[in-house]
Order: sequence, then structure tokens, then C-alpha cells
Amino acid sequence: MIQTKRIDEWFEIIIPEKWEGLTIEELFRSIWQAPKKQTHILRMEKGVLVDGEPANWTKPLQQEAQVRIRFFTEADFGLLPGPFDLSILYEDDHLLVVNKPAGMDTHPNAPDQTNTLANAAAFYLQSKGEFRQIKHVHRLDRDTTGAVLFAKHPFVGSLLDQMLEKREIKRTYLAIVHGILTNLKGTIDEPIGRDRHHPVRRRVSPKGMPAVTHYEVLKIEQRKKSTMIKCQLATGRTHQIRVHLSHIGHPLAGDMLYGGKPVFTRQALHAVKLEFIHPFTEEKITCHAPFLDTPVIFTDIDPNSI
Repeated sequence: MIQTKRIDEWFEIIIPEKWEGLTIEELFRSIWQAPKKQTHILRMEKGVLVDGEPANWTKPLQQEAQVRIRFFTEADFGLLPGPFDLSILYEDDHLLVVNKPAGMDTHPNAPDQTNTLANAAAFYLQSKGEFRQIKHVHRLDRDTTGAVLFAKHPFVGSLLDQMLEKREIKRTYLAIVHGILTNLKGTIDEPIGRDRHHPVRRRVSPKGMPAVTHYEVLKIEQRKKSTMIKCQLATGRTHQIRVHLSHIGHPLAGDMLYGGKPVFTRQALHAVKLEFIHPFTEEKITCHAPFLDTPVIFTDIDPNSI
């Protein structure tokens, strides 16, 4: 793990042996693959120090050198903070992972909206005296519960966006589907596009975007004629799990939009685990999201066991 800490507005990182000889320019470009615009701003504003002095961006770094980057300046949230009692799964100076309840959008769709998870995350930070340009890295449907990752500043947000695109952020879901799945494991590889007959619904379409969902059976309920499965996404299309499972004839229980029966008040889908390597410390972060529903939808299973 790489040694880091926050000092007021500055993020300090101690150069490890494996980075000795790299320049600041190479650290930003090759190791972090940072956006050129953000790198340019930090360079022009002398927002990078090496051992207390403005950085020479082309000078090789020594092991144990103290590199400081001005990440933690106060910024507008970019939305209106809204009060809500959040369940925090992980937090540090750069990241926030929140357990989203059902019936809540991930982010606002209008400037004056205050009742989304992003608004609640902004309120949480505001209550601690942290004024950051918070941004969701991925999203969950309104009635899907579970772990959502937020970036606390634009630089780390850009790194996390890249990680998501490269499939380096692993998301695991629990779902209950109608019917008994005959294959204990499977992959659904079908493109997904908009349903031109419905403003919200998606469908499998040859002209859609590539979409791949892997699933594994965890428990079969013969009496209820349902199956509990674990899903992992290789892509992140809107309604992907819901569309794919409906397409193979096993819609999510409670998912009325895609052919499910109203056995629950919402679709039985929960983002139970989030895994990634921290972009700065290189520590492996694993977050398990406890169930929030009352009454409980997913019974006889421990989310920490997934």
C-alpha cells in the first residue's frame, strides 16, 4: 500500500521504490492517466509540490520524496444538499460509498431537485464542513438498492470513470427471478437499446449497445417457483440485469416494467458488493451493502458472504 495523507488542502503521497526515477509528468500521464486539462491546471497554478517546493515536472523523483497535490480546495457541490440519514459503507478523503435505499434516484434530473442520493451525500459532507464537487461514478435505478460510489473531487472522479470504463470496478448484485433457472451458471450476451414503444423501457435489440451479464444460482425456491442469483456486469447499460433476465424468460420478481409479478413492492435487485483498487493507495476496497428493505426481500443469506 502506498503511504498517503491529507494536510489541509493538500494530498501528500510518499514516492515508493517502484516509482523512483519517474517524473511528476510521468506520474500523472502514465501511472494515473490523468486528464490533460486537470493536469494542466495543476501545473499552471503550481498545485504540485515536491519536498515543499514547486514541482519540476521533468525531474526524476527519489524514493521517499514527499509529493503534495492541491486536491481539497472548497468547491460548489454542483447540486443542492438535501437532508437524509445515509448509510455510509466506506469513506476517505477522496471517495464515498453509500448504501442506496429503494425509492430514491441516484442523482437529480432538475437543478432544484433535492431528494436524490447525490443530494443526500452533499448534505452529509456539508454537515461535516466538507465542501466538495461530489459526483456519482455509477448509478442504480430508482428502486434498486445497494452500494453506489461517489468521488469527492474532480481529479479522482476522472480516474474512477476510467476504471469503470476499463471494468476495474467490480459490481456484484443479488436478484430474485421468477422461475427455476436450469443452468447453475451462465452469461447473457445480448445488445440493449431503447424500446421505441415506451419512454422508459429498454429491450434486447440487434442495433443496441453491447451488454454482457454473468449470473450464478445461489438458491432455488421450488415452492415459490423462484431463484435467487448473483449477477456481475461486464458492461453497464441502463436496466441491463432487468432486461437480460426478462429476455431469457426469468424477469425479476416485483419488476412490473419487464414482466415480473408484484410479489414485492419493487424489483428484487440489490447491489450487494463493490470492489476496486484505490487509485492512490492501491489498497483493495471491498464494500458489502446490508439489506435495507422492511420487510426483508432477500432472506436466509448474509450479504457479507457474497
